[in-house]
This record gives sequence, C-alpha cells and structure tokens, in this order.
Amino acid sequence: MQAMSHASARGLVRLSIPLLAGVLLLGLAACGKKAEQAEAPATPSAPQVQGPASLPPLTGYSLAPMLDKVLPAVVNISTQSTVRTRRNPLLDDPFFRHFFDLPEVPRQAQSLGSGVIVDAKAGYVLTNHHVVENADEITVTLRDRRSFSAKLVGADPDTDLALLKIEADNLTAIELADSDRLRVGDFVVAIGNPFGLTHTVTYGIVSALGRTDLGIEGYENFIQTDASINPGNSGGALVTLEGHLIGINTAIIGPSGGNVGIGFAIPSNMAKNVMTQLREHGEVRRGQLGVLVQDLTPELAQAFNLKAGQGAVVAQVIDGSPAARAGVRAGDIVLAVNGQPVRSANELRNAIGMMRRGTTAQLDLLREGRPLKLSVKIEAISGQRATDERNEPPSVSSRHLDGVELGPIAPNHPLSGQEQGVQVYAVDPNSAAWRAGLREGDVILSIDRKRVRSVREAEAALKAAGERVLLHVRRGDGALFIVVR
Repeated sequence: MQAMSHASARGLVRLSIPLLAGVLLLGLAACGKKAEQAEAPATPSAPQVQGPASLPPLTGYSLAPMLDKVLPAVVNISTQSTVRTRRNPLLDDPFFRHFFDLPEVPRQAQSLGSGVIVDAKAGYVLTNHHVVENADEITVTLRDRRSFSAKLVGADPDTDLALLKIEADNLTAIELADSDRLRVGDFVVAIGNPFGLTHTVTYGIVSALGRTDLGIEGYENFIQTDASINPGNSGGALVTLEGHLIGINTAIIGPSGGNVGIGFAIPSNMAKNVMTQLREHGEVRRGQLGVLVQDLTPELAQAFNLKAGQGAVVAQVIDGSPAARAGVRAGDIVLAVNGQPVRSANELRNAIGMMRRGTTAQLDLLREGRPLKLSVKIEAISGQRATDERNEPPSVSSRHLDGVELGPIAPNHPLSGQEQGVQVYAVDPNSAAWRAGLREGDVILSIDRKRVRSVREAEAALKAAGERVLLHVRRGDGALFIVVR
C-alpha cells in the first residue's frame, strides 16, 4: 500500500505542475490586464464558447482513429420470418376450423444480428448463416441510419456464413487480413450490435487458435478471444488494431447466454474462401477425398514408430473414391496438404472441405516410415464395392486380446459382404481391450498393419505380436485404429 500511495503522490505532483504554472500565468495575465485597464478602459466583448466539435482529441494512444474508418462498414441486420407454432392438433382439423370459422394466424418472428461490408462497390455484406436463416425479409441498416432491403446471395450452413447484397451508394468496406498470420496474444477488437446496442466496440486478445470439436458448425477452425461477444454480435467484425477484418464473430460460451470471456470467430481466410464460392455459385461446392481419418495420438504414434504426434491417420479409404484411385491406403499418415502442415484430423477435414471439386490436392504422406507424395483430384465419393469371404473355422480367442472373442463375420452383420476381416463377438468390460475402446460388433481389418481376411490370418498375426497390438477396426460407417497394451 505504501508503494501505491507513493506512486499516486508522484502522479499527482506531475499533474499539478502544469496546473500551478497555469495559475501563475493566469495571475500574471490578470495583473497585466489591470495595469492596462488603468490606462484605458477595456471594450466589453461577447464570451466565446468552445463547442464539442472544436475540442481537440485526447492525447495518448487510442483506437478511435481506426474505428472512425471501420465502424461505417459494420451494419445491423434485422430479419422477419413467418413461423408456425405448435398447437392443439384439434385446431388443425378442417371440420373444426370450418365450424368455428378459425382464421390462419401465422406468427411473425424477428431477429437481430450484425454484418460486415466486404465489397463497397458491389454492396456485398458478410454475416452468419444463423442470422438470416429462414428469413422472409432481410433489412440492413448502416451507421448513418440508412436502411436497405437485402438479397440473400448464398449461404453455407456448414461454416455458418451467408453473403448478402444491397443496392446502395457511398458504402465503406473492410479490408480482409491474413488470418494465418494471427498469433495467440495479438490484440483484436470486436464490433457488433449486442442486445440491439448498435456499433458496440469491445477490446481483447486472441486467447487461442484453431479451436475445433465444439459441435457448433460442420467445419470448425475458430479464433478464440476474450473480447466481449454477446447476443446480437453474430456476424459482426473481429478486426486487428490496423482495422483489418480478421474474423466473423459467431458464438460464445456462456452458461446464462451472456459473455464470460470466451468468444469464437470464423477466420477471415475461411470466410474469404466461402464468400468467393457463394458469390460465384450461390453455394459452396465441396469435394471429398473419400477417407475417414483420426488424430495421431501418442499411443498411435508409438505404434507407427513415429517421433512426432502431428498428422492424421487414414483409418479407412472408401472403395472407388478419389483417394483409393490415387493410391491412399489405410494406415497412411497425412502430414501436409498442398504444403500446409496437418496437425489433426479436423485440420485435414477443413483443408479438404475448403477445396473445390475438380481441384487437385497434393498430399504429403508417411507410409510405414517412408515419406510419400500423392496427387488426389477432389470430387464426389462413389459407392463402396462389396467383397465376401466366409470359409472360416468356428471361432478363436487370443492371449494378446484377453477377454476378447473373435470369429468370422456373421451373415447378419451390417458389414457382411462389404468387408473382409474378423468380427469381435464379445469383449470383457474389465479387459484392456475394452479400456482401449474395442467393442462387440467391431470388425478387425488388420493387426499390426497386417491385413487379416480370416480368423486364421488373425490368429497368425496375434501370435507374432508383441506386448502392444495395433488394431485397425471398422465400426458402422466409420473406421479407427486402436492400440491395446
């Protein structure tokens, strides 16, 4: 407390120095005026009042100059839509409605959000899909209070982005920044219309990058920030201190619906990619590789004899898919796409999801410890081809998979005729295999990266296995790798 008081005292002293000098000068000026008044009487004049517009700006660092340029590009978006509410089924009966002469009274719903002008000449406004979803009327209101009816150019629910168009002059647009250059700790400013309070500005930092698995959108690569983002901010701008658009505010984590310092924005690079396709086609025309992937966990990295835990493991390659024709195999580790490193399965999914159909992806793979490059043309997935083999002995148990009973794929199994492998008939809940994630009904496709098409082959692979067993498992429509110790 003493140090704080001393610092405060020093601050007051510094501030009081110009104040005392001003008083001294004022006193001297007053004395001078009295001397002049003794010689000649002063001519009275009207008092001069300095208005707010003529006041000089406060000194010191401020965001105001940047905001003066950016705020006109952030707009308020209001929508109207017709909603049919659930009611007593009796009211929908035609006889009942005719007898009582009940009119159809639809309910009008309204919503508020924000948007960002990204092309002043063409009048394009970028916002969230959920802001304009199912809207019958969309109105865009500018900072100068002009309002325009907006046309929905296109929307992409998977990334929660939508592109609007207004016919207006004298618009201001925000320049997009390169979100790949963003770092944790960078300062950012969130602008929007929370709770209908137009053009509200909040300030914070980037708390995290590449947030995924939030279950908000189909493709997630969020910027996390502690700049306050509240209801009504959706579709608003997240900008750098230079006033460049770095993200589109989208969601928050708040138990009561309010901000608790955890907000999420869609990166500008993802928004730019989606916006370009919406502008050209009115939709995002995505392609797919035709693979199912999973994260390369430390256990899987050790099983694959890899040092680093970065990358995505190909768990399944769909027959007839672009990946299958290009030579991608289950067990391949995807390290990069078009030269961009892949650190997780979600990053691979985002990278491919942002590519258009017909484009070619350059994959950097690792196969059995050897680097490999493949070119895959992104396109729609074809159907799977069925295979069948049932010449099997009754069943077999393995000492390596204690508590697990294996056998041929049963004729009534959903994957019968589609896959070659061995079926898991039972798993002891107290076994290591259960704790690793193996479940009844799974179909084991390979053991320690050796393809097993029958129970005999599985038995031989298990006999040659060490203390750790790497299983490639098919489960339902997906596939995964499991390490059992």
